[in-house]
Amino acid sequence: MNKPLLLTACLAPLLGATSTLAQAALAGTCCLGLITAHQGLMTPLRPHLGGATRTWASLMLAAALATCLQLGLDAWAMARALPFNHYPAIIALQCIGIEYLLPTQRRWRTLVKGLAGVLLTCLALGLGRQWLAGMGLHIAALVPGALVLLGLLLGLYNRLRPPSSPSRRQGTL
Repeated sequence: MNKPLLLTACLAPLLGATSTLAQAALAGTCCLGLITAHQGLMTPLRPHLGGATRTWASLMLAAALATCLQLGLDAWAMARALPFNHYPAIIALQCIGIEYLLPTQRRWRTLVKGLAGVLLTCLALGLGRQWLAGMGLHIAALVPGALVLLGLLLGLYNRLRPPSSPSRRQGTL
């Protein structure tokens, strides 16, 4: 698994927040906004910081942005924010991981492609879970059903993705 594809794997902690399409849209939008804001604010700091100072600055920035997100959700979207209570903190942890996973070359292009994948996967999970729960499969509304549905979606993605070209270098015995 390549490092940019790990960005879509950060969706796993958000499985509890995608039981309906509306909650999935909120979770995807919050991921998109928080990670983009974190990366945008870290861009001017990155050349001036290194090592532990960069990690500390990234952690403080992610925590501050997650707190602002949580307070904003509580103030302007209380009904939608109640089931989404502790997920901004989980997204903040993902911001720190993404800081070190993404390459330095073409960083924004990779980030945008990864975040689009996260948003689409979030919406597909929410739509699938809401539809399956409406059809009478009530396990889809629970977190284990979301994990199974995420596995099925990733399997479908791997099946539809074009195969990678074989390696020119063959192993020797």
